[in-house]
Formats: sequence, C-alpha cells, structure tokens
Amino acid sequence: MLLAYRRALPLLRIPFSVYLMPVYWFGLSALPRAVDGVRALGVFVVLHLLAYPASNGYNSYYDRDEGSIGGLKQPPKVSEELIHLVWLFDALAVLGGWLLSPLFAALVAVYLLISKAYSYEGIRLKKYPFLSTFVVVVFQGAYTFLMTQVGAGATPAAILEPTNLLLALVSTLFLCGSYPLTQVYQHQEDRQRGDLTLSLWLGLRGTFVFAAVGLLSGALLLGFTYWQRHEIRNLLIFLVATGPVVVLFGRWAWAVWLRPAAADFEHTMRMNQVSSLCLSAAFVLMLLWALAGR
Repeated sequence: MLLAYRRALPLLRIPFSVYLMPVYWFGLSALPRAVDGVRALGVFVVLHLLAYPASNGYNSYYDRDEGSIGGLKQPPKVSEELIHLVWLFDALAVLGGWLLSPLFAALVAVYLLISKAYSYEGIRLKKYPFLSTFVVVVFQGAYTFLMTQVGAGATPAAILEPTNLLLALVSTLFLCGSYPLTQVYQHQEDRQRGDLTLSLWLGLRGTFVFAAVGLLSGALLLGFTYWQRHEIRNLLIFLVATGPVVVLFGRWAWAVWLRPAAADFEHTMRMNQVSSLCLSAAFVLMLLWALAGR
C-alpha cells in the first residue's frame, strides 16, 4: 500500500511549486515592514508544500495526462491513491492555515475549492478559455498576493493601501502573460479532451503575442507603482533581474514563429524556470534590502 502512495506522490509535483514562488516573494516585498517572519515561513509551507501540490494532484487526477505535464516529462499513471493524497494535503493546508489565522485558513480553503472547480469533470472551468484564464490569473495572482500578506500578519490598512492593490494587480497581469505559455505544448491533448484552453484558442503565434502584451502591461504598471512609492531601487532591481527573461522569451517566440515544433515541453519548462528564478531573486533582494534598512 505504501508503495502505491509513493508512486502517486510525484503527481503532486511539489518541486513544480517553485514556479509559483514569485507571487509569494512579491507579496512580502511589497510590505516588508508589515509582515512577521515566522508567519511568513508558515505561509510558505502551507502554500508551496501543501496547497499547490494538492491542486496539482487534483488536476492530474482528472486530466490523466499521458504526455508531459508541468514539472514531469513522463508522469506516472494516475491511481486512486493520488486522490487520497490530495485530500490529505487539502486538510493539512487548511489546518496549517488555521494555525496562522482563521481568515488565512478560509482564504486557503477558497483557493483549494476554486482549483478543484478548474479540473473537476462536473464543472471543468478548464474547458472555457476566457473563464479559466480569468480564474487562474486572479487566484494565482492578486488573490495569492494578498492572501500571502494576510497570512504573514500584515494589517488590513497596509493590505488595502492603494499602491499595494496596484502591485496585486501587477501579479495578475504577469500571470495573464505567463499562464497561456504553459499550455503551448499541450494543444493536442487538450484538443482530444475537449478542453479549449486560451492558448489553443489563440494559436501558437497568438499565444506569444498575448503573453507579450500581458507581461509588458504588468511591467509598465509595476514601474509606475514603484515610481509612485518612491522605490526606484526596486524598479532597477526588477529591470536587471528580468533581462534574461526578456531575452529568453524573445528567442523562444522567434523560434516558434519560424518552427512551431519549438513550442515543446523543454522550452516551456526552461522559460518557467528562468522567469521564476529571476523574479524570485529580484523580490527576495528587494525584501532583504528593505529589512536591512529598518
């Protein structure tokens, strides 16, 4: 029995949660003096080691992909043990959230329910390109940004401060740009399942154009907000850190434009890895710099 659970465990794709870390660090860097370090660590555990893996596992349980999925080039077969692990991680995520605050636990529970509506065959938001995109970019973007701050102990006044809400919107715009890129290598499987994803609706070239517009919009709003907050240093850090991301995105887009086969698993994962690490590094540096200046 334990062996069956060990075989199912990779489908939770815990390492894949690293790709969602930028929103967490972004949320903390926006309010460096308003959060508690111990609580912030607890938020990290709840989100990245419990809630996100539970969502990944639930998605895998209903998708039953035979080809590559995010973080796994050759996913194992789906078994009933996977859904048992999902429920366990769900419960631990909500319980862990409750230890931080009841409000944070409630926010985590809502996130988990929405993620299940995305995949559950009776609802399956994933098959509606615009609705699914809206749900993902809002809940993995602004919602998670603000949820992180709630869990880390920020006050309502700090969270609802206008420029902080603008930064929350930035996180959604960044997700709006990056999310369709994660779908480009799954067009065939999505089409076979009847899931009309946004990338499938846009086509390969349209996906990259849409991504460029979303990412550029997010960057412009971020620059404006940092300017409003007199955080020019943060703006410079962001520009330097995202240089490699811009170069990689441009090269990949050009490759796909010339040869559609370049929209494959390897290129997608490389883009995810580089963008996640660069953005996380930028926001961590902003956070540490601000804390050092206390």
